[in-house]
Amino acid sequence: MAKNNKNVSVDAADKPVKHGWIWTLGFTVLALFFIFPIFEVVINSFKETSAIGGTDTFILPTKETFSGLVNYVQGIADTNFWSAFGNTVLITVLSVLAIIICTSMCGWYIARVDSKGTKLIYFLYAFSMVIPFQMVMYTLAYVAQNLNLTSPIGLVPVYLGFGAGLATFMFVGFAKSIPLEIEEAAMIDGCGACGIFFRIVLPIMKPTYITVAILEAMWIWNDYLLPYLVLDSDYKTVPIAIQFLQTSHGQVEWGPMMAIIILAIIPIIIFYAICQKYIIGGVVAGAVKG
Repeated sequence: MAKNNKNVSVDAADKPVKHGWIWTLGFTVLALFFIFPIFEVVINSFKETSAIGGTDTFILPTKETFSGLVNYVQGIADTNFWSAFGNTVLITVLSVLAIIICTSMCGWYIARVDSKGTKLIYFLYAFSMVIPFQMVMYTLAYVAQNLNLTSPIGLVPVYLGFGAGLATFMFVGFAKSIPLEIEEAAMIDGCGACGIFFRIVLPIMKPTYITVAILEAMWIWNDYLLPYLVLDSDYKTVPIAIQFLQTSHGQVEWGPMMAIIILAIIPIIIFYAICQKYIIGGVVAGAVKG
């Protein structure tokens, strides 16, 4: 009977999907729909600002409108780009490290300790994911200013608080899928709680670590509102620097802005391309048990 069921499963897997070409065409059109704005930003970053606007925005650069790397040079100079880039890298790296280290330990503890306290903590983490940032942003800015958390380093614990909910939720799900016998064997060999976590649990959690790192890095790197509310005026991140290309009179330097947008998205695209093979496995593993 089991053999027959197996054969049926194999036959079903080999059977072509009905109307497969329609699905392929549909998803191809959808992909092009999402890629088109990025393509427009790229081509307009090589055009003069006067040639960007109206229907001219969708036209490829011509000999008269092509500006070469002028927009990139001007954008870097006008926004003090490398200073903003350094602040963004510092905030993103430190915040992601703080999030994955703290929440992985917390998630493992919640998964292994069955008590009312851990259930309450887990509920609070899950509840924090549904609270809109706009509800707490002004209170948060006030508290951050009073605690002197208005520097790039000071922004790290703020991001830790906001990013802990989703990360802990994923780590709890993955930790519950780890066989308890592995940890019990390590305990018999003399490992304490820290040894079990760093020598046994942490390597096993690698797919979830990478998944959480990708999700949190993409959020923090592109975040505009939180740094804008919290950081002193002496510090700028890349999204804030881009906004400064709009003058007080409402005039926008579209060419340099497009160029800086391209420079801003390249690092996160490279990071995602390197790590994207882990993201599906990490999400699925984190959803095995909840």
